[in-house]
Amino acid sequence: MVADQAVIGCPGVLVIGTRGTVGPGEVLVKIRGGSESFLAWSEEPLPKGTPVLVIESRGTRQVDVIEWTDPTDPWADRADGIR
Repeated sequence: MVADQAVIGCPGVLVIGTRGTVGPGEVLVKIRGGSESFLAWSEEPLPKGTPVLVIESRGTRQVDVIEWTDPTDPWADRADGIR
């Protein structure tokens, strides 16, 4: 199992929510000039559509994620979700 170090620190969005330590979801990560899918693990369950940050690679296209809001996104704090 070789960890993919390039994915650590990359933002993404959950396309399938995680179930915390019970099971993974799926994240679409912005990486290498495009987007790639990985199995996503988190400590707490996170719903579909949650913006996340990859904090660790487990290898074999699996990553650990945390909920994250891009501090440079001017629309991130909009309660109505309109962009």
